[in-house]
Amino acid sequence: MADRPRNDGSGEGTPEYGWLYGAQRGNDPSADPDATRPVPRQPRPDETRVLPVQPRPDAGGGQTGSRSGSRARTSERPPAPAPAPAPPARSGSRGRRLRFRPRYLLLLVLAWVVYLVAVPIYAWTEVESVPWEPDGERPPQQPGTTYLMVGSDSRDDLSEEERRQLGTGGGAGQRTDTIMLLHTGDGPNVLISIPRDSIVEVPGHGTTKINAAFAYDGAPGLVRTIENATGIRIDEYVEIGMGGLAGVVDAVGGIEICPTFPMKDPQAKLDIDKGCQQADGQTALGFARSRKTDPQYGDITRVRHQREVVAAVGDKVLSPWTFLNPVRYWRLAHSVPGFFVFGDGTGPIDAARWALAMTRVEGSAGMTCTVPIRDLAVNWDEERSQRMFEAIIEDRTDDIGKDLCTPTGLPQQVTG
Repeated sequence: MADRPRNDGSGEGTPEYGWLYGAQRGNDPSADPDATRPVPRQPRPDETRVLPVQPRPDAGGGQTGSRSGSRARTSERPPAPAPAPAPPARSGSRGRRLRFRPRYLLLLVLAWVVYLVAVPIYAWTEVESVPWEPDGERPPQQPGTTYLMVGSDSRDDLSEEERRQLGTGGGAGQRTDTIMLLHTGDGPNVLISIPRDSIVEVPGHGTTKINAAFAYDGAPGLVRTIENATGIRIDEYVEIGMGGLAGVVDAVGGIEICPTFPMKDPQAKLDIDKGCQQADGQTALGFARSRKTDPQYGDITRVRHQREVVAAVGDKVLSPWTFLNPVRYWRLAHSVPGFFVFGDGTGPIDAARWALAMTRVEGSAGMTCTVPIRDLAVNWDEERSQRMFEAIIEDRTDDIGKDLCTPTGLPQQVTG
């Protein structure tokens, strides 16, 4: 078949195709009203259309319609910052509730530490001190620390009502009801009672009872007498007034005493049964002072009771409850100025060390003894006492055995 000319809408072509478009060669389609006309194209709603690219200003302030330029600028822009978190919602009183924070506990602990430090410092400003170091030659410095504790029976610090209540009488002057040496060092602590009727050489006054040295020359005279008789150098001096013991016992809430026999002494205001029991200040003072309730040992038993009371007080003073109870802590700290006198040069830290040492004189941490004696006339046993004194001078308290450390000072006794 021969190729037929294609009708390209120009009106030219074979006549057999011209009828489709209603045109003959050279004819205008509008001349034929019945001719087929093309229908205008209507866009469909689901048809994908290409939108024209809107130009954006470039970095230099110009515009570009390039899609690639738009992508480049988009990639160069910094990312948008993350939105800030919204504040937590608060609902009524729950949002205002005080929450526990560790710093609150820290502030409470710091306040309590300040209280524990400030109270004794304030009380110490009212503590009285006295000269106690004697003149002249003294023993050389020795290892460890040795305290001389004196229980003075001076009534100067007591009112008339207190003298009647405690049964101290109204004697003038001052004497020593209690003389003790406390040694601390590398070995166990040792608390040694020196009976006040011990017969020794008192410098300047001949051979007499040791408590006369205190009556003659006060604290320096007593220190000189003890150093000469024992060879032990005294490092610190503590004096307890007549009412001091009762006041401290009451401040710590009482102590436990364990008499081994019933004790009734009207002069000491004492009437107690045998066995362990709680004692207030007045009872504890009578228990430590009475010398007429034991017909066998007399004053020797009294020094044993004194050691028992002193050790019990020391244990209560440094118990945890003392530091956790603000009222008890305050009462104890403020009982010190009225009842204790310390030697010149003693500071609050030295006093605290002494109090701590007093808690370590019982059990495995220490021992309590009476200076070795050979009879109830309180003549010292020269051989045994010198062995004890040498062990303290050389800080060898581990060498003090039960043959030297006895409750009464007499040989063949075993500490309880």
